[in-house]
Amino acid sequence: MKIIIGLVCCMFTLLAVDLNKATVQELTQLNGIGEKKAQAIVEYRTQKKCFKTMDEVLNVKGIGEAFLKKNEKELSLSPCK
Repeated sequence: MKIIIGLVCCMFTLLAVDLNKATVQELTQLNGIGEKKAQAIVEYRTQKKCFKTMDEVLNVKGIGEAFLKKNEKELSLSPCK
């Protein structure tokens, strides 16, 4: 049973949208994100090199706490290089 739970958790991680790697198209799959907000996320990420914490996405114009709450299970954050 523990193996199954572990596999399910890994699958969710693999399906999550990585804020440090996602394209505009991938970001628009998230709840509440259209092309304009997705582009703003990519532009911010490009300027800052990466998101160091999940909360840093709140610095992007048009992104608020509601976005994080709605999408917390669908988001991931790879380490900065």
